[in-house]
Amino acid sequence: MQICELLDPARIGCHQETSSKKRTIEILAELLASALPDFTAGEVFDSLINRERLGSTGLGNGVALPHGRVAGLKEPVAALITLVGGVDFDAVDNKPVDILFALLVPEESTDEHLQILARLAAMFSNREFCEKLCGSNDAEQCYRLIDQTESDQSLTA
Repeated sequence: MQICELLDPARIGCHQETSSKKRTIEILAELLASALPDFTAGEVFDSLINRERLGSTGLGNGVALPHGRVAGLKEPVAALITLVGGVDFDAVDNKPVDILFALLVPEESTDEHLQILARLAAMFSNREFCEKLCGSNDAEQCYRLIDQTESDQSLTA
């Protein structure tokens, strides 16, 4: 499954302002819930925050991949935000996070979940890609950048 299949420009927020990890996860939960009529933003938030309590999903270099499993979810769904200034996310390098890609998967999809996270980690380890993403001015531009980067990665894999 392609990353862009999980994402929609309606669930991308560029240059968001937030002051805390909790508020950042709330924003992501609201974006994700907008695509999930059977789930509330509160339920989505609980899934993300419960996973976060197990250990930070802050990868380092300004990137975090909050994710969670949700019973009753039929297919994976994602949201992305870039932040103005960054927020403390307890990342492995102790640096602020300014790119967050949130992922929800069905409770039973273990292998697919890990494959998606691995692809995301590879994509977001590219500093040039991250800089372009942070410099994007709107959701459509972010979406096209992700689509192009993923296409480029599949050609070199």
